[in-house]
Amino acid sequence: MGRIGGRAARLLGVLAVLAAVWGVAWAAGWVGPPGGAASDGALADAGTLPDDKLAAARAQLARLQVKGRAGTGGYERSEFGQAWADVDRNGCDTRNDILARDLTGVAFRAGTRDCVVSSGVLEDPYTGDRIDFVRGPRSAEVQIDHVVALSDAWQKGAQLWSPERREEFANDPANLLAVDGDANQEKGNGDLATWLPQNKAFRCEYTARIVAVKSEYGLWMTEAEHRRAGELLDACGPGG
Repeated sequence: MGRIGGRAARLLGVLAVLAAVWGVAWAAGWVGPPGGAASDGALADAGTLPDDKLAAARAQLARLQVKGRAGTGGYERSEFGQAWADVDRNGCDTRNDILARDLTGVAFRAGTRDCVVSSGVLEDPYTGDRIDFVRGPRSAEVQIDHVVALSDAWQKGAQLWSPERREEFANDPANLLAVDGDANQEKGNGDLATWLPQNKAFRCEYTARIVAVKSEYGLWMTEAEHRRAGELLDACGPGG
């Protein structure tokens, strides 16, 4: 191997070691991935929270455990029960319940006892855009997001729960929002350290909701997520 080839091989070796070290740090929750929430001016114009809500979020955050991810081994959507089950037994599945709650000008499909939402308007919290929802080929333009993603929950405590507890979590209205479909797909299983809504004015509310849900269900945060949550909440007061 020539001198140039040898140098290239050594450089590739160094890069491989750095990538492996970064991967370990990410899995432990010490850092977020490149280009994540920390890199996009996350704290600027993040909105505000009322004093009592901000105080509650800070108190909840202080009580959350900080640990590394447990890994995604064994995770399947089915581990959280039937998708959009009628857990409150009101005759409507959870998806339609959330659409009816979050959309305005809602119209229901005839013959469904005001259950199946056929159309409405969403003021999307993640992008700030207005979306006209019409059930049919374009239904996926509005999706229901698990604010604390199911995979994130699985890696931070939910894999230890009973199936009943996981189904309750997956259908809890406190952890669900009707949002722009593309934004939901972009988020994936991201946590606060890796993804934030494009709509900066909603970031304080988004952070407080994640903290509240994780506190309610005893889920933990990684060090990177916990640090990011604290920084966001510090920016959410009147002087933020």
